[in-house]
Amino acid sequence: MHPIIFFSKMDFSQSNLFGYIEDLQELTIIERPVRRSLKTPEEIERLTVDEELSDIERAVYLLSSGQDIQGTSVVANLPALMRQNPAETLRRVLPKIREVLHVAGVEMQLTAAVSFLTVLQEESVSIHTYSHSFLHIILQNLEHRDAGVSNAWLETLLAVIEALPKETIRHEILNPLVSKAQLSQTLQSRLVSCKIMGKLANKFEAHIIKREILPLVKSLCQDVEYEVRTCMCRQLEHIAKGVGTELTKTVVLPELVELARDEGSSVRLAAFETLVNLLDMFDADDRSQTVLPLVKSFCEKSFKADESILVSLSFHLGKLCNGLYGIFTPEQHLRFLDFYKKLSTLGLQQENGHNDNQLQLQTLEQEKKYISVRKNCAYNFPAMIVFVDPKNFHLELYSIFFCLCHDPEVPVRYTMAISFYEVAKLLNSGVYTIHKELVTLLQDESLEVLDALVGHLPEILELMTNGGENSGSESKLLSIPDLIPALTTAEQRAATSLKWRTHEKLLQKYACLPHIIPSDQIYYRFLHRMLTIILTNNVLPVQKAAARTLCVYLRYNRKQEQRHEVIQKLIEQLGQGKSYWNRLRFLDTCEFIMELFSKSFFCKYFFLPVLELTHDPVANVRMKLCYLLPKVKSTLKIPTDKHLLQQLELCIRKLLCQEKDKDVLTIVKRTVLELDRMEISVDAEQLEKEKQQNEGRSTNINDKMFEKKRRDSKTSSVLAKSITLSVPGSSSSTSAGKEDKKSKLVRSQSFSTQALHPKYSNIDKCPNKSSATGYTSSVSGMGKSCMLSFSDDSFRAHSTGNSGNVAFPSSCSSRNLFNSADQKNNGNKESQSRKMSMCLWLLYGCFRVKGGLWLPVIARTSFWSHFIYLLSQRSERPQQQEKEHKMFGNRGPLHRTVSAHHSYFFPSPYKVI
Repeated sequence: MHPIIFFSKMDFSQSNLFGYIEDLQELTIIERPVRRSLKTPEEIERLTVDEELSDIERAVYLLSSGQDIQGTSVVANLPALMRQNPAETLRRVLPKIREVLHVAGVEMQLTAAVSFLTVLQEESVSIHTYSHSFLHIILQNLEHRDAGVSNAWLETLLAVIEALPKETIRHEILNPLVSKAQLSQTLQSRLVSCKIMGKLANKFEAHIIKREILPLVKSLCQDVEYEVRTCMCRQLEHIAKGVGTELTKTVVLPELVELARDEGSSVRLAAFETLVNLLDMFDADDRSQTVLPLVKSFCEKSFKADESILVSLSFHLGKLCNGLYGIFTPEQHLRFLDFYKKLSTLGLQQENGHNDNQLQLQTLEQEKKYISVRKNCAYNFPAMIVFVDPKNFHLELYSIFFCLCHDPEVPVRYTMAISFYEVAKLLNSGVYTIHKELVTLLQDESLEVLDALVGHLPEILELMTNGGENSGSESKLLSIPDLIPALTTAEQRAATSLKWRTHEKLLQKYACLPHIIPSDQIYYRFLHRMLTIILTNNVLPVQKAAARTLCVYLRYNRKQEQRHEVIQKLIEQLGQGKSYWNRLRFLDTCEFIMELFSKSFFCKYFFLPVLELTHDPVANVRMKLCYLLPKVKSTLKIPTDKHLLQQLELCIRKLLCQEKDKDVLTIVKRTVLELDRMEISVDAEQLEKEKQQNEGRSTNINDKMFEKKRRDSKTSSVLAKSITLSVPGSSSSTSAGKEDKKSKLVRSQSFSTQALHPKYSNIDKCPNKSSATGYTSSVSGMGKSCMLSFSDDSFRAHSTGNSGNVAFPSSCSSRNLFNSADQKNNGNKESQSRKMSMCLWLLYGCFRVKGGLWLPVIARTSFWSHFIYLLSQRSERPQQQEKEHKMFGNRGPLHRTVSAHHSYFFPSPYKVI
């Protein structure tokens, strides 16, 4: 293709042509250095290292003949070499590093300081070995000509001092320090000595510090260089804590007083800050006679001659006022309070917080200084409330609080927003007085101020509405109309900005509103707004924060109409929304609902809508649903939610069979394994109720059976006589035969009237034991079916007890086959038909028994009534299944209940021995 040239926009004048040529020449000039910067073969050869060298050998080679950048890389890799082979590193690499550092540049020096500190922190070698190998190198480089390098090695040394033993410190550091702190040494050496002495004060006893360190301290406090005096003055705090109260009063305090009157402003500032930090170590006499006069002179000079101390004085004023509170007279108390008020409005024309015009034309540096002073006053405001007593807040400090909250500078308002919670806690009963300032900060134009206030917003709102004895219910209700618009305005301002983290934080904190605001106000002003954010906002963390806050609002909403409306909107607009993004947020919302609501609530409203997403056309939705399924299953209770359990299992089967996305299918399989390992919670109360119902039903059945036995007793006796007369071999009328038959009849009657086995006395207690019967029969015109299972002992007893030949066709083999088939497959139709045939063979065998032993048994009413009862169980098959589901649920691979293994068998109501 040919490029399209727009001739109408091109100018072919001579000047423009020369301009194009110059641009081309500039491009060629830019390319030339790139070509010249390429390495020559000689340079590449010099940078090449044999790959067969070990790490130690390569490090030694690069430190000996490599370039600076290669040597720096070796020094940076020193901690790794120490971890791999400390002995060889100390023997071969460290001496080379020591040689190179004498002539190394700044970059290698800084890298070495960091590497040495890393070796110490990782404890690659013992502290004795470290002090023997590394400490001398650190001390040699402390006085490097570059200040940055010297400070880096000093930081490493101060960290090493913490780990070194006292003897090593005394011989290797303290003794050389005496000569390094002399006036004849360089300024850098004396500065390093000051910082080292401050560190050593915590390592030795007081008498050693007094004898060996304090003389050096006094000498350095009177050094000719103000930098040294300033540095030593800042170390007096550490030295005072090391020597104790007595030496601090006799040695340190006089030095501080002298340094506070020093001609250098930085020295005076350091002395003032050290005095404030050491107030706890001074007694009342020292505070009133020494410290208080110094502080008063500082305050007087700060406005007149020495504005350099103003920022520091404003920063430490709260600590200073509370530290000297016990020795203030009422006049001094008011003087310091007025001084604080003056600092709080410094740089402002009026105390109303507006900065329309300034008192005088100020330079930019003065403005920055005044802003810092007012910011420090905002920082110290809680301390000043303690100083004046919270009861006097409205009279003494409310005007200053108003000015600071309305300050024109953001840093001042930001600091007030941070300390607002502390102020509210201190005011306690008077917290209602600062409600307007809370509204002001919530509506602040700067999101930084809002972000600072939101951190403790729930606690502040709780104090505003519930705190204080003077704030009655009427004042609480009156404060809400001002508060709600401020909260909505703050959220809208955060939503329209690009600072989504502030918006997320705000939405998370708004979850506290149900404890502050009535439910109707939340429903109309906040709840629908949260739903709108979920639907329209494009930032995922913000959407999740809004979803969780919406669930909290729904949790505390007690009006069913409003609840149902919100639930319906969630399902329709999120769960059934057109955008897959909304459906994903619906799953997030359901996760929050499972966290905040009861299990029954989720199952009632959200269980089925969640399962509908298994048919979602977007793979990401189905994938997220699979991750959520274990939590969904944990909400179920058996037997209450058995139908939901069936739906869950059906959805899993569909996913396994119909899912085409590989990633989703992998997650489904993993989820199935996790679901299989889960245990479903059991509703004990429901189980107990069903158990009682089953017991009552079994009692009614037994009553009916007893009534039926009584009615059929007369008919059964007639039937027994007729059967007895018709049996062959019964015509023998010998007396011995009659007595034998009589005895057998009595024994048979005792067998037939024997009590049921306790395990099977209540069939309704084990409803699943008869669940395998699934056939129909036309015995006696009943249209029902049953199964009988006699024990092995019954057959043995009767076959051996009778002199005649008992003909039971394949009774033992049929019984064994029946038992094994029943244990393997309870619902097998073949086994059911075999069991039915077994019952018929038993009846047939009873009629063929010689001597008529079984005839009286068959003739008894109880035998036929039990037999007919077992046949009638077929009609109760659906009720038995329902009992099974209520008791144990479906026995699929995904359902583990308390009794996970059940053997389905058919109990025998007769146990003939």
